[in-house]
Order: sequence, then C-alpha cells, then structure tokens
Amino acid sequence: MENKPKRPGGPGGHGGPMGHGMVLGGAKAKDFKGSMKRLLNYLKPMFPRLILIFVLAGLSTLFAVASPKILGSATNTIVEGVARITSDTGGIDFTALSKILMLLAGFYILSAFFNYLQQYLMAGVAQSTVFTLRKDVNAKLARLPLKYFDSHPHGDVLSTITNDVDNISNTLQQSITQLITSAVTLIGVTVMMFSISTLLTVVILITLPLGIFVIRPIIGRSQKYFSGQQNALGALNGHIEEMYTGHRVVKAFGHEKESVDTFIKINDELYESGWKAQFMSGLVMPLMGLVNNLGYVVISVVGGLLAVTGRLLIGDIQAFIQYSRQFTQPINQLANIANILQSTVASAERVFEVLDEQEAVPETQRPVHIEKPKGSVTFEHVAFGYEEDHLLMKDMNIDVEPGQTIAIVGPTGAGKTTLINLLMRFYEVNGGKIKVDGVDITDLTREELRHLFGMVLQDTWLFKGTIKDNIAYGKEDATFEDVVNAAKAAHADHFIRTLPQGYDTILNEEASNISQGQKQLLTIARAILANPAILILDEATSSVDTRTESYIQNAMTRLMEGRTNFVIAHRLSTIKDADKILVMKAGTVVEQGTHEELLSQGGLYADLYNSQFDQSA
Repeated sequence: MENKPKRPGGPGGHGGPMGHGMVLGGAKAKDFKGSMKRLLNYLKPMFPRLILIFVLAGLSTLFAVASPKILGSATNTIVEGVARITSDTGGIDFTALSKILMLLAGFYILSAFFNYLQQYLMAGVAQSTVFTLRKDVNAKLARLPLKYFDSHPHGDVLSTITNDVDNISNTLQQSITQLITSAVTLIGVTVMMFSISTLLTVVILITLPLGIFVIRPIIGRSQKYFSGQQNALGALNGHIEEMYTGHRVVKAFGHEKESVDTFIKINDELYESGWKAQFMSGLVMPLMGLVNNLGYVVISVVGGLLAVTGRLLIGDIQAFIQYSRQFTQPINQLANIANILQSTVASAERVFEVLDEQEAVPETQRPVHIEKPKGSVTFEHVAFGYEEDHLLMKDMNIDVEPGQTIAIVGPTGAGKTTLINLLMRFYEVNGGKIKVDGVDITDLTREELRHLFGMVLQDTWLFKGTIKDNIAYGKEDATFEDVVNAAKAAHADHFIRTLPQGYDTILNEEASNISQGQKQLLTIARAILANPAILILDEATSSVDTRTESYIQNAMTRLMEGRTNFVIAHRLSTIKDADKILVMKAGTVVEQGTHEELLSQGGLYADLYNSQFDQSA
C-alpha cells in the first residue's frame, strides 16, 4: 500500500511476571471501572447461573472450612479415650469416633461435589461469554475498512483477538469462582479461629501485617527487574526473527559475526535482568514462610500453655494450626486476583478498542443491481486523502470504455495501488464519484461491486488446501470440469498433472511446494474461473524464468480478452499496446494517453520510459 499511515508496533506480550504463586506485576487498565462494567454486561445473560455458582462455591468452601473443627473433635475424642485408659476408667469411644469420622467424610464429599458443580457451570458461563465476545469481534473485523488493517500492525490485531480474548476466558473460568471461594474461606477461617481462641487469633492477625511489611520492598524491586527482563526478551525475539527471516542477506553481506555479537549482548542483558528478577521474587516465599513459622511457634507455645491450664483442648490446637495455615492462602489468592483482574480488564480494553473502531460506510439501503456488467469505469472529480486535511488526489477525472486496457504507471509512492483501492471501495473517496457502467459504486453493495472485479497481483495468495480448491475459490459453485478448463486456459494444467496428487495436491501454508511462477498461474486460473467483467493485474513476472514468464504472459493475454483491464505496470515495455496509459505522480494522474502520444509529449512518461530503455541497453 502506498501513501498510507503506519502505526509503530513492536514486540510485546500481555500480562505480567509471576513468581511463586504471587503476581508481581501486570498490564494496568486505563479505565478499570468503565471497562469492568462493560465486560460485566457480557455476563448479564448469565447472572442467574452466576448466582447459583456463587452459592455452590460458598457451600463448597463452608464445608471445607468446617472440616478441621470436626477433625479436632475426633482428636479430642481419642485423647479423652486415652486418658480413660490411663486411669482405668474406660477406653476410646469408637462409636462416637466413627460418627465424627463419617460426618467428616460427608463434609469432604459434599465440598468436592459442590466444587465440581460450580466448576462445571462456570465452564459453561465462561465459554458462552467468550463465544459471544469472539463472535462480536469477528463480525466487527468484517465491517472494518481496509484503512484499519493498514494502520495497525497485524501482530497487534492477532494478539487482541487471540491472546487478549484467551486472557479474559481464563479469568472468567478460574478467577471469578476463586474470588468468592477465597473471600468465603477468609471469613470462615477467621470466624472459626475466633470460636476456638481469641488470643491465638490475635497472634495470627499480628503476623499478617508483619509479612506484608517484609515482602513489600522485595516486590517493588523485583518488578523493576521483571520489566527489564520483558524488554530484553522482546528485543531478543525481535533480533532472532529479523536475523532468521533475513539470514540469506546476513550471510550474503558477511554480517554473521555482528549478528552473533548483538545476540550475545541482548542475551547478557536478559540474563542479568532475569536472574535478579527470579532471585528477588524467590525471596518472597521463604520470607513469608519465616514469618508464618514464627507465628506457628508462638501458636504452639501459647496453645501448649492454654492446654496445660485446661483452657484449650489438644484437638482445638490441632484445628487452629490447620486454620492458621489456611489463613494466608486466600489472602495471597485475593492479591493475585486483584492483579489478574487488572490484566484482564486491560485485555478487555484492547478488545473494546477494536469493537469501538469506526466502521466502513454502511451499505446503501436500496442497492442497485447490474444485470449484465459491461465494464465501463468513470472517475468524476474524485478527491481522496488518507488524512482528511491532506488530500493526495484532487479533481481526478478518468473515462474507461468497456473492453479497454488501462495501464497505470508512475514512480514508487505515486498512488497506483491507491487508485485500485478506491475503485474496489477498500477506501471511501473524500469527494466526487466513481461509476461502473454508469452506476455510482456507493449504490452497489460491496459484495456485488467486488464480484465485478478479478485480481492477479504480484504477491500471490494461496491458502492451505488442494490446488483444486484454490482455483475453485474464484467461483462458488464451480465443478471439477470448470476448474480443469480454467487451469488449461491459464497454461497450468500440465504442471498440475505432473504433481503426485494432481489437482488434489495439498499446498502448505506458504505454498512452498510449488514455484513462484506456478503460484502465479494458479491465481490466473482462479481469475479466469471467476470470469469478472473488470480485471486488475499487477505485473508479476519479474521473479520467474523466461519460459515461465512466457506462459504467464500468454495466460494473462487469454484472461484479458473481452474484459476491461487495469494493469499496474512496472516495466513500461509491456504496456505499449494499452488503449490508455495513466501516468501518476504524488497521488494524482498527471498524464493520459497512448504510448505514442505520451512519448511525443516528452513529459514524465517519456522520462520513465527512456530511463528504463537506457538501463536495458
């Protein structure tokens, strides 16, 4: 594309570094509340099911939280029985112990059952929500003008519709239920601890701010190193991609050593940032463990004293220790979820940015249908610019009769491709009209307009599939006989039949299992099968051998018969016989005429032609 704005892009990834179960950083949302509210709107149809999920998650957690207290009762029953054995006053009450253990098993089973149900329902909620989001994004992409894709790096668009949507999906699936589970666990554990011993609970609550005080400076410093690690990783990925995609050029110019040296430099930076980040984040859990262990020591000592004085039973101490171990887990989970939600809402914002993009001009409500297209094209006072305040084309007027061959020439950046994009309505004109067979193209649906055109471009496009399917792409209801006839007309039938599977040969993603010339013949066969009224050709024989070039030229001649043809010409010697030549410069047509007329004028065309003639000589 020529004369179009580009938005800078670069390596990157969504999300943040993570270490030892604690999120240490992540992408931040610009408008958390607004984007969160908009994301929740996608969950609105699922609210009844979400309420049920929250109830199930709460029940599962409550049964899990109550279990240590019941296990403590079992321990107390055993201790009391041992005491009776020691004093010869009885023994262990196995009936009571059995009932307690059966109750405990029932609680565990119910907790697991409710957890299974809420996970099952949440999977449906998450996937249904993301299904709707993906459908909206896909429909939006179909309505966006070409201008959007020209001004946004393809990697960014793909990352948004895959990585960002997946990030939202994972959060909906895991974090929402974890949020309610952690909150209920924290409240339930705190209540249960207070019910056992207020003194011991106060000890645990004192260790919590102590742990936060210890790890907070570490998290702050590690974030800096993680940021450096991500930057170095992005630079390394970019360098590797650049070097390996252009490895032939690197080798041809003998720059292997410079490439390796650059790699080593970036790799060293990645190593330095990486080990510091991992080391700092690795300190978090040991320090938290140290603080927790100090808390356990205090609990054990104080609990032992309370047990000796008869103010607390052994089973209660056991239950309290279990609760104290559970107490920090939901706090860490809630901290993680807070960071995950920031990252998720940031992903949602990027998705919503796509959904909010300005769409192509809506289709006309009363479209005109051209029954038998002839192929006349008229530009009437057309004005266009990629930016409204900077017009490239001003008052362009072109008349093309049916069946004429129109060559478009000019230096790089002259606007040749822009003219074609306007003709096919990939971009909207800022002023004037473009007509096909006397009908304003805005009075046609885009689908009907583009069915009038066939394209054979310099950059061939073939998809992964059979050769037969690639040719048939030009016509929806094409039969195998139609495909073969088109291939014969394009001089492609012979080479296709020499392939092991013939027309059923599967092309890989890059179509690298056939030559460049053969790819071009297939695209010509596709255009012949489509049988368009107007043809757009971009010279594509510069990278093939002389014999293949002859085949392609013959196939193009056959394809151009009886149609209106627009030819983007690079070698002026190939368009001497064109009915009209449009010479473009700086986005507008500066000369029009036949080859002889333009040479006699001695203008830009004559300069371009003579310079190519001198070079060939």
